[in-house]
This record gives sequence, C-alpha cells and structure tokens, in this order.
Amino acid sequence: MTRKKLLNNHYALIPLVFSGLLVIAVIFLLWQRLATEPTFRESLQEYSGLFIGISGFISFSILVYLIVSVIGSKRVQSVSGGQASILIQKMNTVRQIIEILLDSKLWLPGVKEYIDDEFEGLNFFEVKEFYKGKSKLAIEFLQEKPSFKDTETLYLELKSLLMIDPKQKKLPKNLVTPTYFKTEILEKWIEHKCGSGLWYYFGYKFGNYKGSLDIEAIFERHQDKIMTLANNIDSELFEENSFNENFFSKLGEYINKDLIPQLFQLQNKTSSSVPKTIKYLYLLFSSSIIIGVLLPLITLLFSLNPIALIVSFGFVIGLLFFLVLTAYPFLNKILEE
Repeated sequence: MTRKKLLNNHYALIPLVFSGLLVIAVIFLLWQRLATEPTFRESLQEYSGLFIGISGFISFSILVYLIVSVIGSKRVQSVSGGQASILIQKMNTVRQIIEILLDSKLWLPGVKEYIDDEFEGLNFFEVKEFYKGKSKLAIEFLQEKPSFKDTETLYLELKSLLMIDPKQKKLPKNLVTPTYFKTEILEKWIEHKCGSGLWYYFGYKFGNYKGSLDIEAIFERHQDKIMTLANNIDSELFEENSFNENFFSKLGEYINKDLIPQLFQLQNKTSSSVPKTIKYLYLLFSSSIIIGVLLPLITLLFSLNPIALIVSFGFVIGLLFFLVLTAYPFLNKILEE
C-alpha cells in the first residue's frame, strides 16, 4: 500500500473512531442519568421528537444526494457507452488488419509453422511472463534460437491481439468480433504493450528487420483492403499514408498508446460498479433511518425500554459529529473528481 493510500485510510478512519467513542460516552452518561433520575425517562421522550427530526433531515439530505449521484452516473455511463462502442468497432477493425497480416506472405518461410504448429498453444502473454514459471513451453520458446531473426516474436504478439481471453490457447478459424472486450484481455494488452511491436519492427528498428519482413510480398488487393480499413479507423491519422513501413509504425503506436488505453478506460466507466462513496453514504442513510427514526418511533409506540432511546440519541449525536469531521474532506474529494 502506498503512503498516499495509507494516509487516506487514516483520514477516513480517525473521524469514525472519534465518533464511535463519542457515541459510547453519550450512551454511558445518559444511561447513568436514567439510573439515578426517575424523571429522566420523561425527558428522553420529550426530546425524542427533536432527534427524530434531526435524523430524518440527515437521511433526506443523503437520499437526495444519492439520487442526484445515480442520475449523474447514468449520464456518464450512457455517454461513455456510446464512445466505447465506437472504440470497440475500431479495435475490431484493427484486428481485421492484423488477421490479414498474419495470413499474408509478410513473414519469412517457416515462421507461421514454427509458432502455429511447433509451439501450438503458446501465447504472447506466457512468453512475456516466463519468469512466473507457469509455462514450460514459453521457457522452451525463449531457449531456442530459430533463424527467423526474432520476427516470430512479432508474429506471436500480433496473434495476441486476436485473442478475446488471456488464457486462450488457440484462435478460431474465423475472426471473432466481440461487442465487449473483457477487462482481463485489455489489461494484458496494456501491460505487455501489445501493438508496440509494429512500431518497433517497422519504425525504430526497421533497418534491422527490413530483410525479414517483406511488405511488398503482401498481395495488392490486401494492401488496398488494409488501407481502407485503416481509414475507417481514423481518416485523419492514416489519410496521407502509403502502404509502407511508416504506416505500420504509426498503426502500432496508435494501437498501443491511444486505442487500447482509451477503450480500457471507457469500458471501465460503462461497466463500473457502484462507487465506494455511494456505498458508504447508503450505509449512513440506512443506519440513520433505522437507528435514528424507526428505533425511537417503535420505542415510543410500544412503550419499550428507554435504553433504546438512549442508543438512538447517542447514534444521532455521533453521526452529526462524524459529518462535521468528514464534510470538508468529502467536498474536497468531489471537487477533485
């Protein structure tokens, strides 16, 4: 845990501890008065309306905030969902380009057979995480020295972009175009910078791999299809590009730095669960209703033991104290978000 997270936890915990101690102290003092003053029961009943009113007002205020927050979250999710759908479509278009490249004559003779047959079932993530010792096949792959000038690693990386699950061992014959990408596969793509291989092999180190990756060997009709697909992804970015190493370098950089991170962020917004702040506020709301309103009402209606009123009063006083201590940090957090 980082120092910042630890401090945040302390800031949330300290007011809770002090408020809890105050509740205990108030209950103890009121209970003592009840035990020593016979008329104190009437005083508790007299003030019960005030405390019920305070608790009701707090509950109503929290409820209004919860409703407004939920409506706001729905709006954000709706906008994010529309944007995520566009990015998912772009990602599927990128995967169509990758599929064409994997099936093309771009590669040295034997690369496809080496990966698809000799190392069938191996994926790029296992190779990158060989140090975890979970895949003997990944260790064997790294120990071998084939004569493909490391282009087999690029082939494996591109195959990973066609996966829809990080544990997937084999790609289907026909490309799957999901309407939603699992968080697990997006995290793996980001963690291992999938797509950056295109930038590395065709951009930064193209001079070293020029003789091992034959762009001109890709059929012309496939070249035209790839460029059409790229313009569908981003017409401004790829409009003036020709079918050459610079195009592939730019495509890889776009996949790694823009498309996948944005897709991950928007999908998380769309499918995110209830925020912790909302959960905590709902807990305060329900506690305030049950202990601050219902408990004293039931006690008064059925003439129950007045200790229930003491517990309710102590809780309301502690809740007010807690709100005073946490209001400023809470407002600061909202402004930051």
